[in-house]
Amino acid sequence: MRGKLLFIAGAALGYVLGSRAGRARYEQIKTVSGKVWNSNGVQKSVHDVEGFVQDRTPDVADFLGEQTKKVVRKVSSKASSNKGSQIS
Repeated sequence: MRGKLLFIAGAALGYVLGSRAGRARYEQIKTVSGKVWNSNGVQKSVHDVEGFVQDRTPDVADFLGEQTKKVVRKVSSKASSNKGSQIS
């Protein structure tokens, strides 16, 4: 899904930037895209995604915090074991 959205956005941007139709065509594309963005369906989807992200943010933050602690412990234990095995 994310790949499709990025492709569509890239294609639209490429068309707008590469269009030789001039300012009038650009304004037409801008008007249509504004209408699509402000349509009820798109705004409902945007609201749903915002709610989903807000609901999941604490879970992701906790997960990242735990994973970071694991990595730090692992690196610290390897560093301390390497110090002990070095010959002075």
